[in-house]
Amino acid sequence: MKKIVLLLSLLILSYSSFSQIHDPVKWSTSTEKISDSTYNLVVQATIDQNWHLYSQNVPEDGPIPTTFSFEKSTDYELVGNTSEEEGHTVFDSVFEMEIKYFENKATFKQQIKMLSTNASTIVGEVEFMVCDDASCLPPTFVDLNFQISKSKAVISENKIEEIDFSVKGVTETVNVTEVPKKESDKSLLIIFIIAFFSGFAALLTPCVFPMIPMTVSFFTKQSKSKADGIKNAIIYGASIVIIYVLLGTLVSAVFGADALNALSTNVWFNIIFFLLLVIFAVSFLGAFEIVLPSSWGTNVDAQADKGGIIGIFFMALALAIVSFSCTGPIVGTLLVEAAAGGNQIGPIVGMLGFSLALAIPFALFAAFPGWLNSLPKSGGWLNTVKVVLGFLELALAFKFLSNADLVLQLHWLEREVFLAIWIAIFGALAFYLFGKIQLPHDSPLTHISVGRLSLGLITLSFTIYMIPGLWGAPLNLISAFPPAQHYAESPYGVGFTKLGGGNLSGKNHAEIPDGAHIMAPHNILAFNDYDKGLAYAKKVNKPVMIDFTGHACVNCRKMEQNVWAKDKILPILKNDIVLISLYVDDKRKLPVGEELDSQLRPGKKLKYIGQKWSEFQTIKYKANAQPFYVLMNHNEENLINPAAYTPNVDEYYNWLKEGIANFK
Repeated sequence: MKKIVLLLSLLILSYSSFSQIHDPVKWSTSTEKISDSTYNLVVQATIDQNWHLYSQNVPEDGPIPTTFSFEKSTDYELVGNTSEEEGHTVFDSVFEMEIKYFENKATFKQQIKMLSTNASTIVGEVEFMVCDDASCLPPTFVDLNFQISKSKAVISENKIEEIDFSVKGVTETVNVTEVPKKESDKSLLIIFIIAFFSGFAALLTPCVFPMIPMTVSFFTKQSKSKADGIKNAIIYGASIVIIYVLLGTLVSAVFGADALNALSTNVWFNIIFFLLLVIFAVSFLGAFEIVLPSSWGTNVDAQADKGGIIGIFFMALALAIVSFSCTGPIVGTLLVEAAAGGNQIGPIVGMLGFSLALAIPFALFAAFPGWLNSLPKSGGWLNTVKVVLGFLELALAFKFLSNADLVLQLHWLEREVFLAIWIAIFGALAFYLFGKIQLPHDSPLTHISVGRLSLGLITLSFTIYMIPGLWGAPLNLISAFPPAQHYAESPYGVGFTKLGGGNLSGKNHAEIPDGAHIMAPHNILAFNDYDKGLAYAKKVNKPVMIDFTGHACVNCRKMEQNVWAKDKILPILKNDIVLISLYVDDKRKLPVGEELDSQLRPGKKLKYIGQKWSEFQTIKYKANAQPFYVLMNHNEENLINPAAYTPNVDEYYNWLKEGIANFK
């Protein structure tokens, strides 16, 4: 009897460790008085270690963004949007997009203007989602209360109500690693590196390269000694940097942090950027030239003739104006890319990298004129560089059009169409490099240089590499550019409808029972309706696997891509169980007549289907993290202790086999 009691105690203790209600974010509110009628509503999130909270500005098809709402009232009005801190921006390989998040702490501010002196309390709500390296929590709602004080800020706590649950089950063992803290620094470094190499590319265009000997001649004539020449060259290079950094600063100041954060998801910004890049590309291909008014250059040249530091600065400005037809599209593209990254200093960093690459050669050749003899002579190769840049800008333009299509969910530019366009663009570039296509400003091509041939072979190889993407290849080298594999006419690839083992085909709809669908890309029969899935399991006499998941759950996608797809796992999911996937972040509203009262937030109504499944998981299984897997029989009893994020394929396989064996 003692052994039995001890065993039961251990089982209860182990389950209590596994099934737990995570509450990693604590919210507090305060107010800041700005003037007699203007206040800031301040919301601070304190985030547990290893967890991260997502930004308000998350691209479509990404994680659930943090969203604030405030009760409408005649006592006050909102001024602008809710602002947030800089946070960390990283490229997420699962969602294939840049995502901004916060860790440890995050502060949000909403400015209001008071219209009445009677108001003392303002009520709001925050919806948010948090993840760590092993699980994600469903979208959670927390009430916010702000006390308006005429004298000083008032702080109040807003906590999720604690829920008392009985516990039974098994222990969860999860290994987590801390989210890197310097990702935003890395993204700025990437912007700088790309901009730096773009500056060198601009240097090799026909508008800029011939300016080098002209500049050297100017400094040779104006400098009385070698020391003067070096000093003037340094001032000249510094002036180039200052001019372009000022341009980046102007872009950052005009847009502001909030606008830059919104660029990556705003439909109209993405469409405008697409049109701009197409215009830049067509200009580089030779259809026309983008030039600034000639009077600008004349006036600047007049200032440059004055000499001295001011004259040198205006000579650098003259370089920027005269070369604008070549550098303008590159600078514009860099500013667009840096701004769309959502970091306010991104355009400044981009212009710093670009101007350094442009300034250093000019300064060095001006300081050491003898080096000019080592430069290649100007010729048709300069126009070739310009045309290659035009093709690259044209390809990049469709990334912005794709962003707009994804946000609107129009499905006009799905993965296959995007890849077909890129294959056509880079295929045409390969033919151009091989001399099979000629453009208006090209010189007659009597032979192909080794460099041009090499670049042509690289471009052709890249074009061939993309072709299997039409048949479902992941194309990891360019995963950040085309839409994700599920955003496609055929998630399995053109003409391909079946993956791996199993006996269900995506086209054989006669075999698909009521309420089921074929889950892409693994071709698994799945239900999103709990009752219909359970009824089908009884009909075919198979155990049920409940998959508590989310559209925005990173670790759920990792399990599906890295574990479910394995040869030893996929046949089991297709043939031996009935899969019921319950999405806790499903934002579809509950049907009329099926609305439910929340058991976890008394007095509140469940708005969405996802909230229904989230509460179901929390109440029945005493857990609120995803992924969360339950194997059960037809009486809805567990066949084995539930499993969470399990990246070890053998461990997950053994869990499945043991549960199925218990059913049999």
